[in-house]
Amino acid sequence: MENNKINIHFLGAAGTVTGSKYLVDTGDKKILIDCGLFQGLKELRLKNWEYPPVEVSKIDVVLLTHGHMDHTGYLPRLVKQGFNGPIYGTGPTLDIAEIILNDSAKIQEQEAERANKESYSKHSPAEPLYDLNDVEKTIPHFKTIPQSQWIPLFDGIKVRFQYSGHILGATYIELDVHGKRFVFSGDIGRTHDLLLYPPLKPKKADVLFIESTYGGRFHPDEVEALPQIEKLVNDTINRGGSLFIPSFSVERAQLMMLILWRLLKEKKIPKVQMIMDSPMGGNVLELFHQTKDWHRLSDDDCNEMCSHFTVVSSYRETMELRTDNKPKIVIAGSGMLTGGRMLNYLETQAQNPNNTLLFVGYQAEGTRGRKLLEGDKELKVYGKWVAFKMEVAEIEGLSAHADHAELMDWMGKIKNGPERIFIVHGEKEGAEALQKGIKETYGWEAEIPQLYSIENV
Repeated sequence: MENNKINIHFLGAAGTVTGSKYLVDTGDKKILIDCGLFQGLKELRLKNWEYPPVEVSKIDVVLLTHGHMDHTGYLPRLVKQGFNGPIYGTGPTLDIAEIILNDSAKIQEQEAERANKESYSKHSPAEPLYDLNDVEKTIPHFKTIPQSQWIPLFDGIKVRFQYSGHILGATYIELDVHGKRFVFSGDIGRTHDLLLYPPLKPKKADVLFIESTYGGRFHPDEVEALPQIEKLVNDTINRGGSLFIPSFSVERAQLMMLILWRLLKEKKIPKVQMIMDSPMGGNVLELFHQTKDWHRLSDDDCNEMCSHFTVVSSYRETMELRTDNKPKIVIAGSGMLTGGRMLNYLETQAQNPNNTLLFVGYQAEGTRGRKLLEGDKELKVYGKWVAFKMEVAEIEGLSAHADHAELMDWMGKIKNGPERIFIVHGEKEGAEALQKGIKETYGWEAEIPQLYSIENV
């Protein structure tokens, strides 16, 4: 196989943060790296309903860097469109993907049902992008792959999954195609993380795909965030309000639980009800017990931490809690307010100026979270506009993504100068900042591909 016959199709997370999908077409084989859902801007979300500009039934295999929605959330649609091959990922990645996809399907079914009942959708009838039945057909394709081992995929093609922090099970992917090394960063974690270990680093990359979520931006240390959280909790509770934390149910929610538990243990915050409202989050807590090699938390710490939280699983409990005005702390999905149970709380609590909404992760362009951070005073929830009067706070040091310096450092062990570098999974400003940093630090040229572009490598 001649190297010049390898084409890369940028099917997502190119020129934007979400929807990660990169198709490697060797001529003989078609390998899809990640299969994420577009989130944020409406024009992007609408692309989830379109067929990708490739023949889905001819894709041979899917390789997953990690379990987040913007890397796995399109899988049931892909299967629905005719994909019939294996889906490879680490054990925790596939477990998380199954939890996330089931939760996503359930939420979509509920929202479609509510939209039809209350007639606020433009579509009649409103339908979910996929349902639980579609997820059920997807899970049998899952095949667990060990980390840090070269695995033959096809003749002359092998793959290795390497620990990258970020969330449980997350890896960067090294794909050797007839001697040419492709490296897909996925989402790179923090060098110093309270829950996870530092990412491993690639030593060789002929073609590098590097995420740029926080290109040009620098995080404070996580420990610096603790006094800020302490102050926010105390200020909010003292004025009779509640603290609401939209959080990705995988890893960030558990990190927030760990921080709040430690503050409570040290008597730095008052003892109020602390709620983890996510059946998915509860499942991930169980996963922490099963994946000791992937994180720093001991079983005893995990058990003690969980004992201080009410883990809400039923929708009925959510609907009861959302009208309870007693001061409390609520962690619920989704992290960017694109859906999930936090919207139920905001529907009833957004008008209370004593409450605080705390963002602890990235807010993509076009999401409700980004709009509120930018000062919006109205919030659209389930087809209705709700006045938004809560205090808004953001703590960037808790992001699960490497910042600019950590991204630059992650590339530092690559011995050869890559032939091609593609900057992906970032908005324009972040991607351009990383492009400039790579040139200044390593002297390497890097490109920022556009959505649906095709590159010959």
